[in-house]
Amino acid sequence: MPPLLFTSGLRGRLTFTLNRLREKLWARPLMLCLVSLVGVGLAQLADQLFPSAPLPDVSADTLETLLRIITSSMLVIAVFAAGSMLSAYASAATVATPRAFSLVVADDISQFALSTFIGAFIFGIVALTALINGVYGRSGRLALFVLTVTVFAVVVLSFVTWVDRIARLGRVTNTISQVEKAASRALLERGWHPTLRAKPAVVPFATHAAFSVPIRPLEVGYLQRIDLAELQQTAESLDLEIVIETLPGAFVTPQGVLGQTNSKILLESGTTERLARSFRIGDRRTFDDDPRFGLVALSEIASRALSPAVNDPGTAIHIIGSFVRLLTEWAEVCRLRREGPDESVRFERLWMHELSMEDLFDDAFQAIGRDGAPCLEVGLRLQKGLSLISLLPEPGIREVARAQARLALHHAERALRLAQDVERLRQAAGWILVPARPADDLSTGS
Repeated sequence: MPPLLFTSGLRGRLTFTLNRLREKLWARPLMLCLVSLVGVGLAQLADQLFPSAPLPDVSADTLETLLRIITSSMLVIAVFAAGSMLSAYASAATVATPRAFSLVVADDISQFALSTFIGAFIFGIVALTALINGVYGRSGRLALFVLTVTVFAVVVLSFVTWVDRIARLGRVTNTISQVEKAASRALLERGWHPTLRAKPAVVPFATHAAFSVPIRPLEVGYLQRIDLAELQQTAESLDLEIVIETLPGAFVTPQGVLGQTNSKILLESGTTERLARSFRIGDRRTFDDDPRFGLVALSEIASRALSPAVNDPGTAIHIIGSFVRLLTEWAEVCRLRREGPDESVRFERLWMHELSMEDLFDDAFQAIGRDGAPCLEVGLRLQKGLSLISLLPEPGIREVARAQARLALHHAERALRLAQDVERLRQAAGWILVPARPADDLSTGS
């Protein structure tokens, strides 16, 4: 395997693993506890490095008082922080969508604050125990005093920052912002690399291989990630080609098909199972390699806001603006990719389908058009948003946007009670009746 390919595959696996660790509340507190223990050890090391240096003499009583303050207060603050964070998480899952829970839990500032409080408590306990038992000399006490003051400063700054963040953490606008950022990262990555650096597969896929064997999932769940570097390495070693038919985000079962192997000779028993292990399957979807999941989460937040129990059309209007922003950025990236130099395919033996534009628009706008049909202001904003998206310089986007606009208009015509509201919405949707000009419809190749 070429070094670049190995590095890319390793970096992708590490990134995916680290993102999953960020969603665990225990990961950062554990890391800060280890750092605290190392700090206590470094303070004792100062006695060995500077045994007779003319340093200020910090009394043991002073250090004991400071460390007792830390140990008596940090555990209480940590418990309070954990309770506040759990309340914010519950609020985010209730007022937004449970699908955004992993993003809210992975909030860097909140996790760092909680980790700081727990780490400071561990630091105080261990350092106080060592101090009482006479572990530190003159240099060690000075080093421990500096570390204690530093811990106090970090705790105060973390608490002030965390209070500002916790006030926003469970708010629906903050959750929307986090989901939009996650969706933007995945969508822009797919805009730059529509097939994730594999060869684009066409339908039907033409092959001259003598043997074609399906790759079937080993378990039931959502396809979270495809290790393309590992698949490429296996394909090179076995002299075969692989057509990936299932994209991340799909729900798969052992009866389904992840891909097809095309080879000149019959594959040995167990080869397809080995290939199937390169497809990471879990019990839930993730935002990393699944751009559609971000759009689905945003759409769910809008649908919940439009429910009679919540009745918050402003949130749905806000999310329509997010969709316009996301698709505009995606279309711009696609344009830059087309106009830029052709990027060499990194995985020459892998073939993959691109995301369907129809699926992206269904994930984003279908639920809003249905659930927002009785609300005139949502219908008006949806028509305006789709009309703006239809002007983007992306092949085929105008017709897909018009199809969603027609569907939303049909829903609203059945749901709105007043004829005046229906007529006003029809006027706003008049753009879907205007035939596309050749300059606007890039799907013709102009």
